[in-house]
Amino acid sequence: MSSNIFKIPTRMVSIIAVEVVSSSDPLSIRADIRPLQREQIHPEVAAPSDTLPHVYCIVRARLPTPFGADMYLHLYKNEIDDKEHLAMVFGKSIVSASLNHQRPDDTELSRLKRGAVNHIPNFAQDASADTLWTPQSPNAQRGSEAPLVRVHSECFTGETSWSLRCDCGDQLDTAARRIVTSPSGSGAIVYLRQEGRGIGLANKLRAYNLQDQGADTVQANEYLGLPVDGRTFGVATAILCDLGLGGQPGIRLMTNNPDKVASIAGPRNQIHVQEVCPMPPSACRKGGEGSLSNELMAYLQTKVQKLGHSIEM
Repeated sequence: MSSNIFKIPTRMVSIIAVEVVSSSDPLSIRADIRPLQREQIHPEVAAPSDTLPHVYCIVRARLPTPFGADMYLHLYKNEIDDKEHLAMVFGKSIVSASLNHQRPDDTELSRLKRGAVNHIPNFAQDASADTLWTPQSPNAQRGSEAPLVRVHSECFTGETSWSLRCDCGDQLDTAARRIVTSPSGSGAIVYLRQEGRGIGLANKLRAYNLQDQGADTVQANEYLGLPVDGRTFGVATAILCDLGLGGQPGIRLMTNNPDKVASIAGPRNQIHVQEVCPMPPSACRKGGEGSLSNELMAYLQTKVQKLGHSIEM
């Protein structure tokens, strides 16, 4: 590591990756500290698959928003983790196929409770039917315009805690406003539960402590023995397919990250990214509000220089 970057004191290095074993004697705590094994702090990532994970929407509900349009919040389950990933859908033309599939025990009430289309086939008259019922093709409903889509990873600090260490809250807000003000008013934000570029909130806060000592966002993860970017997007691609956004006319993907474009497309190009729409920070846009803090400017510069993001500042 070059000598022109910050150096963590030796004493700090020795306590970065430790776990404390329960002890009834506070005086013996030193003897109960041991280094974490590498697989505990940097687990091996499974080889990429050529198929998408199975996802299914378990419930959808309408939420009024300050953007002048209702948002339909879809909650998804999947086969690879136990997280509750979300899709924030604007407009009524984007429909979840898995939510509306006919289920063996479906009733008008059960469909109402999960937010599915209310009308269901007459089971008494068609008891032999063994195929899943789906509403009209979403692609047919939404016309030829490619909708705006954002794939967004959870950021508690930037979205809920007003942190200016990143631009995540600004990006989420901007994405919703762009969709609502687009000609169709229709689009989706897939919200993935992978805090801190996949390292989790606790490790993210540890990284912040290292950044306060002079590390940038990349160096801090490296010093912790964690991936610089541990996110995956297979679930997001599967959710977009479930929402009927696969194939033509494609989507307009809101991102500054070129690597994300290929990841969202999927292993078999299930999603056609017709256009990449940059997301410069609000303060950098003409007529934008606010100003860039020194910390946010440093963060954005690191994303451009080390992570290859395209950001005009």
